[in-house]
Amino acid sequence: MKLDVLLVNTLLEDAAGVVRQAEDAGFDGAWVAEVSSNPFLPCATAALATSRIEIGPAIALAFVRSPMVTALTAWELQRASRGRFILGLGTQVKRHNERRFSVPFESPMPKLREQVLALREIYAAFQGTAPLKFRGEHYRLDMLPDFFNPGPIEFSPPPTYLAAVNPVSLRLAGEVADGVHIHPFHTADYLRQVALPELDAGLARAGRSRADFTVSAQVLVIAGQGEEGRRMEEYIRTQLAFYGSTRTYRPPLELHGYGELNDRLHGLMANGDQAGLLRAIPDELVPQFAVVGETWEEVARKARERYAGLVDRISLYVLPDLANPAARKITAAFAA
Repeated sequence: MKLDVLLVNTLLEDAAGVVRQAEDAGFDGAWVAEVSSNPFLPCATAALATSRIEIGPAIALAFVRSPMVTALTAWELQRASRGRFILGLGTQVKRHNERRFSVPFESPMPKLREQVLALREIYAAFQGTAPLKFRGEHYRLDMLPDFFNPGPIEFSPPPTYLAAVNPVSLRLAGEVADGVHIHPFHTADYLRQVALPELDAGLARAGRSRADFTVSAQVLVIAGQGEEGRRMEEYIRTQLAFYGSTRTYRPPLELHGYGELNDRLHGLMANGDQAGLLRAIPDELVPQFAVVGETWEEVARKARERYAGLVDRISLYVLPDLANPAARKITAAFAA
């Protein structure tokens, strides 16, 4: 199992240094979230500043870019990183697509499927193994003059991981993608009882096996004692309330008997009641959705134990102090 870090709102000018520190500390991958900036820019600076660590967005928003724009970016990053780039794509929710980016949000799963298939055909055209002739219900890509073709690279096309949490998105990932980013709003039981069986169903439909696929999970963590631990727990409670208020993320709550909590959180979010959102999160819910420990080393050991046999790699949703030489103890504890 690989251990990764997640960069959320890390400034562009800091990203290369942070990822270099992660590489020096022994982490296997660094993912960049698309929150308040373009995730491909930090990936680019990090790719040029490192030599071993894998890099990619987790995730980039699929519908705000055309497949050609995404393919050109991924292709260049795969070349610049010398084969270490992994493209992560996700849909985001309807209101963000329509009101934050002013793009349509129709048929999200069929459209996402087409994007993955279109990317593969674009890569083949770049590599010179097939002409570009993609026509689907949502995308048409059949023009690539030589002047606009970046040409072949010496590395395999970048793999595509899809973000997923509910059964429909999990089946789609298993059917068409190279891997999946399991949303941080999950539990180990949800992985066993829902996520992995749905992924297997998608893989079976495509005639593929689990060996052809990578399961990556973002993991909520609380590491620390005293005031530090309390601050991190409040942050994680905020994330649980935010995700738990969204209809898309209801299934993990329902599995654990908290389906009605989704309705309550949704109402509190609609009313802007931030204090009420935090109070609504039951204490017993926190350790089910987050790995809790007094030190980062304890968190690393507990995370490996919790996810052993379930996933291929995990990324820590909270970034440890990578500038501290003790950061290497985290990866050492995870590997022990």
